[in-house]
Amino acid sequence: MDYSIVLKVAPVLLIFVLGIILRRINAVTEETADSFLRFVFYVSFPASILLSITNIKFSLELIYLPITAASIIIISYFAAKKIGVFFKLSQPAFGVFLVGSMIINTGFTYPFFIAAYGQDGFARAALFDFGNGLLVLSFVYFIAIKYGTNQESTKIVKKFMTSSPLWALLIAFMLNFTQLKLPAIAVEFLNLLSDTLIPLFMISLGIRFTPRIVNPKALISAILIRMFFGLLLGIIFVNIFRLDGLNKIVVLVSSAAPVGLNTLTFATMENLDTEFAASLVSISVLIGIILTTVLISVLS
Repeated sequence: MDYSIVLKVAPVLLIFVLGIILRRINAVTEETADSFLRFVFYVSFPASILLSITNIKFSLELIYLPITAASIIIISYFAAKKIGVFFKLSQPAFGVFLVGSMIINTGFTYPFFIAAYGQDGFARAALFDFGNGLLVLSFVYFIAIKYGTNQESTKIVKKFMTSSPLWALLIAFMLNFTQLKLPAIAVEFLNLLSDTLIPLFMISLGIRFTPRIVNPKALISAILIRMFFGLLLGIIFVNIFRLDGLNKIVVLVSSAAPVGLNTLTFATMENLDTEFAASLVSISVLIGIILTTVLISVLS
């Protein structure tokens, strides 16, 4: 185990603990976390993507990262659908079970990759997340609508086309392929914005952390599918595509990421079981803190 990596990741974990403490002393509220997460989504993520993707050296291996993410989501759906019927959940809870088993919380892994591997690690994680994001905003959201009761759902196409990380990714690809360089003042501006990603995201996770266990058998099964079955699939795809180095680390760590925050977002939007969704996200994040730290340390 590389203990130097543990030391790099430790401050990230301390920021998460700070978020929990701030919530316990009523210094912040869940609304604070929501505002932070919106800022991260619309500003911090795009800034980090523009900095990292524009400088990455593309290779054939990188194409396999988004393909792997999308494949894991599809396979996990069929596994969850087969297993979920045994728990006799209500339709809203079953929808959460399916969605939670599929969405990969790549946002959770970003601070760890940045702390351990810098912008190069983040760039590869962002490419993996591209496949994840495509499926989350299309297929997974469709599943949430199917099992929900909200008849006035936001149109998927509109939500997808207004995604600022997606546009940042497209612009970054264009800059990379054309070898255009951003002005020095733009780079410095983006650096300042991207530096907010780790503190705001991890504090938000701490604020939203609610370790209540709801539907324990279904909860455990969903986490096993998302994190441990996901890791198994990651290992399989690493061998199929013969990935190595940082690409291998990114795929394996991302494949074992916790349940995505969008599980709670979709549950709220589509009138699914929000209590089950909050419990699922929180417990998986707690496990993810340990698993992600161990995986990065061992693989490094």
